[in-house]
Amino acid sequence: MYLAIVLVNTKLGQEKEVLGWLREIPVVRYAYEVYGLYDIILKLEADGGKALRQAVTGIRGVAGVRSTLTMIVTSE
Repeated sequence: MYLAIVLVNTKLGQEKEVLGWLREIPVVRYAYEVYGLYDIILKLEADGGKALRQAVTGIRGVAGVRSTLTMIVTSE
């Protein structure tokens, strides 16, 4: 299992809309709206590295996403 944590910055006022779209991505297991430096925190779980890479690329393309920071989990 491949795991990643993704921190997302959205355009001002689009947090809830972006969160809704991100929750539709199949590898997104948890999605939280937060306050602070980032607007959304995601936990992704995929069966392979390719699926994880595709999901991260897809997240960057969601309308309203300004930037992301991706951290690949190396151990639990």
